[in-house]
Amino acid sequence: MKSVAVELGAHVFLDERGDIIGAVRAVAPDHILVFVEGAGDFVVKGPGVRASHDGKVILDPANVDPELLEAARHAHEHETE
Repeated sequence: MKSVAVELGAHVFLDERGDIIGAVRAVAPDHILVFVEGAGDFVVKGPGVRASHDGKVILDPANVDPELLEAARHAHEHETE
């Protein structure tokens, strides 16, 4: 199993060029806690983290909770210009 260093407060993305879907609220040895605006906190186990660099965490959509993916689709609905 790979080890990836994740920073508290890092922005969370589903891919390198996508929109921010949330932020890291907690880091544990086997998971991170990701806050998605409008949906709350989600636990992401180790395999769900594809990469972490430059204050960003890139998730692996194939290895995260489908509810997190649904929340990510709606993360920016309540924003105003």
